[in-house]
Amino acid sequence: MKAIFTKERLPIIATSLVCIAIYVAAGLKFEGFFSLRVFLNFLTDNAFLGITAVGVTFVILSGGIDLSVGSMVGCTGIMTAVLIQNKHLHPALAIATVLLFGLLLGCGHGLLIQKFNLPPFLVTLAGLFLARGLGLWISKESVQIDHPFFSALAGIKISLPNGASLPISAILFLVVLVAGIVLAKQTRFGRTVYAIGGNESSAMLMGLSVGKTKIWIYALSGFCSALAGVVYTIYTSSGNALSGTGLELDAIAAVVIGGTLLSGGYGSVFGSFLGVLILAMIQTAINFDGSLSSWWTRIAIGTLLLIFMLLQKGIEVSARRTSKKAGH
Repeated sequence: MKAIFTKERLPIIATSLVCIAIYVAAGLKFEGFFSLRVFLNFLTDNAFLGITAVGVTFVILSGGIDLSVGSMVGCTGIMTAVLIQNKHLHPALAIATVLLFGLLLGCGHGLLIQKFNLPPFLVTLAGLFLARGLGLWISKESVQIDHPFFSALAGIKISLPNGASLPISAILFLVVLVAGIVLAKQTRFGRTVYAIGGNESSAMLMGLSVGKTKIWIYALSGFCSALAGVVYTIYTSSGNALSGTGLELDAIAAVVIGGTLLSGGYGSVFGSFLGVLILAMIQTAINFDGSLSSWWTRIAIGTLLLIFMLLQKGIEVSARRTSKKAGH
């Protein structure tokens, strides 16, 4: 029992308990909330947020921040729609193009942060404005996508009992989630990310490839947000340069609520998944109620975020005291 309830595991345990409590409370209050179809909607309706959160998790684990992800979703979404609908590019080639764009922009963020020692906040803030401006330059209006291949892609789903189904957007989310968990826990890259977030100087003394890894961290975040933009176009069958506005804040909130420390070095991709589920359940419960404004979602998320940040601060203070006692 002592091995399970350690200070390091406290954030993820707290997230799990909150997730279960919200789900049970909403399920007992609202009829049909426990249905498989509603649960799958958590994944479907928030697939683009979840995919973005996976990339952001690696950034925060390294002690950084990426504010450009929301704008990237809008930019790659409208870029995909215009390439397919207006430029008559095959959807597969259009999707490959925007994924490469996201990867390169993220790589650019990493290069500026690593090579010139610039603050991640300011670099990715510039990326936020760049991606949003580029998206609006491509098209200020929403663009509907009408292509047989794209329609067939959007129609892919896995049929489940009781008339429920898992559409392609949710499938992609789960694939990215599993890939993120494996990448974080089972690869040298993932271990280096944790080491950088724990203590970058120590990671360098250990001979780890800190510079290269930091560049790839932001490249991964850019790729995930670009993929989220593609998933958003599949979900809505359209592209809009203004989509994803504020998504970067939701993604960061999901990661922090999921137990990842903002200072870096501790957290998990699975915890971020639980954070996305919590945000999805709050939104769905408010929709089920019908009498509450959608702004209550923001109030609930803000409250949870504050609680988890205080929890993180308490863990950090406790760790420092333990370290000082060990030093003495």
